[in-house]
Amino acid sequence: MSTLVATFCGAGYLRPASGTWASAITVALAVAAYQAGWALAVPAGAVLATVLGFWAVPRYLAAKGGEDPSEVVIDEVAGQLLALSFTVIPLWQHGVADLFLGAWPGWVAPFLLFRLFDIWKPWLVGRADRMGNTAGVMLDDLWAGLFAGIVSVALAGVYHGVVQPWLG
Repeated sequence: MSTLVATFCGAGYLRPASGTWASAITVALAVAAYQAGWALAVPAGAVLATVLGFWAVPRYLAAKGGEDPSEVVIDEVAGQLLALSFTVIPLWQHGVADLFLGAWPGWVAPFLLFRLFDIWKPWLVGRADRMGNTAGVMLDDLWAGLFAGIVSVALAGVYHGVVQPWLG
């Protein structure tokens, strides 16, 4: 069971860039949930993936070895869902029905920013990554998700507060 969770049902075995594949699959599932009227499944999924990740990763690593094998992607799932929550919740609160095409920056920006912060590993992301333990495996992606979510909201604020009125 821990292997199924840690590899996100085998998505961690996709190559190349298993973390990017897991993030893309997560975004597709989150957009589908939103479109189906289950917007709050995104933040609920972030919590669930985090809890399951903190449960599964130590068990997987104890069985398989290694510090952060590339097939372990539940951390990317948790971080990506956290990043998406920052835009999905406000869009849902404002009654935006179409996330896929109608509010597409609401899923594209968190995806791109999460991958950027997860690969670049600035500040607290890198510090967590260097912990070298199971908590670090999860925490670096949660920090990346937090930063991606905050920057996504800031970019939306700039667009809606500065750019859109100027165009309008």
